[in-house]
Amino acid sequence: MRLLVVEDDRDINRQLADALVQAGYAVDRAYDGEEGLFLGETEPYDAIILDMGLPKLDGQSVLTKWRRAGRDMPVLILTARDRWSDKVQGFDAGADDYVTKPFHMEEVLARVRALLRRAAGHSSSEIVCGPVCLDTRASRVTVDGELVKLTSHEYRLLAYLMHHTGRVVSRTELVEHLYDQDFDRDSNTIEVFIGRLRRKLGVDVIQTVRGLGYRLEPPAE
Repeated sequence: MRLLVVEDDRDINRQLADALVQAGYAVDRAYDGEEGLFLGETEPYDAIILDMGLPKLDGQSVLTKWRRAGRDMPVLILTARDRWSDKVQGFDAGADDYVTKPFHMEEVLARVRALLRRAAGHSSSEIVCGPVCLDTRASRVTVDGELVKLTSHEYRLLAYLMHHTGRVVSRTELVEHLYDQDFDRDSNTIEVFIGRLRRKLGVDVIQTVRGLGYRLEPPAE
């Protein structure tokens, strides 16, 4: 999953990005409204964390422009503790959730997980496909109850497929959603990670749809 953090306070921006990367996400960062607007309009983010009090262009204006342009990614807004009006304006502009400053990082991570689950049509923190279970809260994967150790890239790839179970996902889409803006993107590496995942999972849940991409489905009985 690929996220964008738009926050002008560089310490808060860094803390958010570090926590999200550690949780298994690819993260891009912006420090003002104009930069955030551009990235949100041109890159396929799975979710965005957006501060309301941004320089150059405020967060409400950024969000309004995204929604008018048809950008429907989930947006979590950050508001000052005593600015309840920010929350109202944020929701009216199209926000999906909010966190007030100062915040606990675990709350932000939990709200991001919930936004991603809801956007993909999942209600539980555990996403299941046959014997494979992805625990989004603990960032762990089990097969028939047995823990499977994955690298960060393998986990990101499986998590994206698990969130989109039953849908064909192209290699291009995977590359766009698994790597941040600065990563040297090579779609051929996706095949390598798919092969590793298949070996580690040991069950036939990842199907290759020739010429189109990959689809995650429970193994045939």
